[in-house]
Amino acid sequence: MIRFLTPMAVLAVTATLSGCAVLKTPDPVQTYRFGAMPIFARADAVAKPCEPVPVSLRRIDFESASRGDRLLTVTGSETAYIGTGRWVSQAETLFHSSLEDAFAAGAPCVRLASGSFARDGLLLSVDVRRFETVYASAGAVPDVHVSVAVHLTNREREVVASNRFDSIESAGENRVASIVAAYDRANADVTRQIVEWTATEVAVVR
Repeated sequence: MIRFLTPMAVLAVTATLSGCAVLKTPDPVQTYRFGAMPIFARADAVAKPCEPVPVSLRRIDFESASRGDRLLTVTGSETAYIGTGRWVSQAETLFHSSLEDAFAAGAPCVRLASGSFARDGLLLSVDVRRFETVYASAGAVPDVHVSVAVHLTNREREVVASNRFDSIESAGENRVASIVAAYDRANADVTRQIVEWTATEVAVVR
């Protein structure tokens, strides 16, 4: 059974515990990660020799409710966080790492770097607008929704290409481990789309 905590419930529990002389042992919280699933085999990325185009990856922007290490759930108009599981690191950090790994394995003609514009390069912006577990009704088998908007900008601050990628993966069952596995698959799907789209657009721009 999955235990949920709403933001208000978190505050209420904190306030209650602060006034207690004897604290109960809290329920254990398991940590999870996503992004370890291989997206490209390095052997598959072999292509004709090319001069890699520098692409700077802007800091990834996550929607505020799904930012951080908590797993967001949505049921209709209600939101909550899974109380028995958290990400081992911030979700945006795990997403960033998985995207860097995917570029290294699947885009040999793109030289990805973090930070400011590289000389004669492009800037890739990634806006994660949905990163959540969606229930059709309370207790139902959930789907994981990941939705990302991306755009490439040149040194003149002109947007040269933009797109949006979405992925929906069923958890198969209402268990935290199954939900995390669905996040891993959805993340791999969206990350693959970002890498392939970027490599194609870079080839056009150059």
